[in-house]
Parts: sequence; structure tokens; C-alpha cells
Amino acid sequence: MELQKTDTESNGGLSDEEYEPFRHRRVKKPNSTNGTIIHMLKGSLGTGILAMPSAFRNGGLVFGVIGTTLVGLIYAHCVYLLVSTSQKSCKRTRVPVLGFSETAQSVFRHGPAPTQGFANAAKAYIDYSLLIVSFFSVCVYLLFIATTLRDVINNELDIDWDTRIYILLTAVPLIFVTQVRDLRYLVPFSALANTLILVTFGITLYYIFREPIDLANRELFPEITALPSFFGTVVYAVEGIGVVLPVENKMKHPQHFLACPGVVSIVLSFITVLYNVTGFFGYARYGPGTRASVTLNLPSEEKLAVSTQLLAALAILFTLGIYYYVPMDILWRKVKHYFPAERHNIAQIGIRFGILVAMTGLALGVPELEPFIGLVGSICSATLGLLTPIVLDTVFRWSTPGAFGVFRWRLVKNVILMAFGLFILVVGTYFSIKDIVEIYG
Repeated sequence: MELQKTDTESNGGLSDEEYEPFRHRRVKKPNSTNGTIIHMLKGSLGTGILAMPSAFRNGGLVFGVIGTTLVGLIYAHCVYLLVSTSQKSCKRTRVPVLGFSETAQSVFRHGPAPTQGFANAAKAYIDYSLLIVSFFSVCVYLLFIATTLRDVINNELDIDWDTRIYILLTAVPLIFVTQVRDLRYLVPFSALANTLILVTFGITLYYIFREPIDLANRELFPEITALPSFFGTVVYAVEGIGVVLPVENKMKHPQHFLACPGVVSIVLSFITVLYNVTGFFGYARYGPGTRASVTLNLPSEEKLAVSTQLLAALAILFTLGIYYYVPMDILWRKVKHYFPAERHNIAQIGIRFGILVAMTGLALGVPELEPFIGLVGSICSATLGLLTPIVLDTVFRWSTPGAFGVFRWRLVKNVILMAFGLFILVVGTYFSIKDIVEIYG
């Protein structure tokens, strides 16, 4: 949506300082606070939790807990910065609601003079970054399904098919899944997928805890070279920044989102604890052999374990349609004017199919799940989930006297957090690509 000031009449002649965006929101069927908590949990609690034992394998038991808690705290703070900046931008521009990209546009347009010319570029950057994150996630999920099928079918049939064969086989049903454009047909499958993930997670915990866990011969701290992979995986698992503002914008009581305790503190505290428990005990159980998804460590000779692996793969398959819906909706709004109205249908079919072919080609080129998760976490999640909220908060405060606090402590804090985000982005990307090159070089 384009940024427009509400007219004086609709604001009742209020000044910028008196304008309260929440009073002017008109949301059909707004979500309750509890409903918002559930939506936030669904946004951050996904298959990334199954990768946490692998993260702890790289980080060690002690540092894994410290590092995961640190990432959880930083991400929670970045969510706070993003939502707070969006709400203050609404008040400044006197509009009731702003999305992620519109918030970036508003912040730059009304920020310091040197940033104002980049307002439209900031909006486009967020939109295209969300596209890249979503499509890369599709690639990760495609690899997850293919790897799971490879392990199960190769073991059951005593064959030795390569992962690439299963990638191609998985892509066949996705041709049809990714062509679904009506959200009504995708939501039931998403609900079923969430149920299957919970069942998978529950059975996985059963296998982790069914026998006493021995912590002997488990690393407590990481090697320096493993740190980027650890942080990249954790950030990928925790981050769900794309759903934050859409969920907050539809709240019945949006002031509860950043309250203490509020939606952010409750959801991310729960997720941080859950991810620590899963990562710690998953690595403690399987040790150096812990794989990119802990479901792949389940005993292949037991039918319950095999069915759990297949349930996880099926859950991801059901989820892929709705993951495809969001980026395609953004992309289609940007390109549909290039096509005559009578060719919109065939254009959508072609674009959706072409992107699936590209993602399948990428998966075929790098059919290893673990380095790809680290790469997506380093490039995409670190950029959107960590760096972007910090930059927006800094630009918003820059021209306001005293906005950074005594001794400009908020600016110092933002610089430190930005250095952490850049560390994950640059170093994590380097080591993830290095791992991929070593595997296929």
C-alpha cells in the first residue's frame, strides 16, 4: 500500500502528537491476544526446531544453551524494535497501520535528508528480501522431504538411490501444490501440517528420552570454525520476522503486543526454552552423529520411527503451498501489469512453474541439508530478522534530539547488535559456502 496521511477530518483535527493509530484501525474479525500468540508461535515454531540438535552439535552443550538464549533475546529485541518503529511511524505519518515494507519506506522518507531518496528502494528491498527468504525456505523444505524419503525408501527397499532422484520425485507433486492460488484451499492443509509437526515432535521427544541420557563424550564448547554454522542454524530456526507485523496489524488490542508480559515476551520466551531443551537433549542423545534434522536420527528398523519421518515429510509437503502463496502474492502484484488481463492465468502458471524449476535446480546443485540451512540462516534470516529492524530504529531516531538516550547508549547498543548481525551474515555465509565447496569441490 502507498503511504498516505489520513485527512484532518478523519483524525478529528488531531496533531501528530495526539494521533493514536490504534483508535483508527478498522480490522474485520480482529485476532484476540491469545489468538495472536498462537499465530506468532506458528510463525516461529516450525521445522527449524528439528535442526536444533544439529546446532548444538556445532555449539556444544554449554555454549549451545548460552548461544541459543542470546539469539532468542536479540531476536526478541529486534522484533520489539521493528514493531515499535512501525507504531511510531504510524503516529508520525498519521496512518493507522503499516506493513513491513511500508514501515521501511516511511522511516526513510521521513528520516534524515540523506536517507529520504532511498525510501522507495527500502520498500523494494524488504519486498524482494521476503521473496528470497520464502523461496529459499521452499528449497530447504524440498531438501528435507527428499532427504527423508531417501533414508526411508533406500533402507526399506535396500537400494542406493542418490538424493537428487528423490528431489526430482518430490518436485512432481509440488508442480500441482504450488499452482494453488486460493488461500481457502491451503489453510486446511496448513492446519493439518501443524498437527503432523506436533505429532512428529512428540514422538521424536519420546525417542530422545526413552532411555537414560549419557553426557559423556559430548562437547561442551564449540570450535571457533563451527560458531558461524551454530549461529546460522539457530537464527534460521528462531526467526519468523515476516509474520510479525501482519499479525500485529490484525490484533484487537495491539497494545498487548509489546507489553510486559505481552505477545513478544511470552512467545519468544517459550520458543527459546523449547529450542534449548530440544537442542541440548537431542545432541546429548545422538552425539557427533546428530544429523541436520533430528528425525533422520530415529532408528530406521522401528516402524514408529519410520512413520514419524514420513509424517514430518508429509507435514512439510502440506505446508509448502502456503509458503509459496505469500511470496507469489508479493511477486504477482509487482509484475501483473506487464501482462494483458486475458493472459494473467497463463502468466501465473508459467511464473509459478518457472520458480519451482529454479528452486529444484538449486536443490539439485546443493543436495545437502545442513550447509544449506546455515546458508539460508546466515544470508536471509540475519539480514531481515536482525539487521533490518536495527537499521530502521537507528534511522527513525537519528533526527530526533535525545532519542538515543543518555550518552547515546541506544546508538551504541544498535552498533553492537549490528556487528553481531554482520558477523552472522558475512562469516556464516563464508563458512556455509566453504562447507558446500568442500562437499562438492
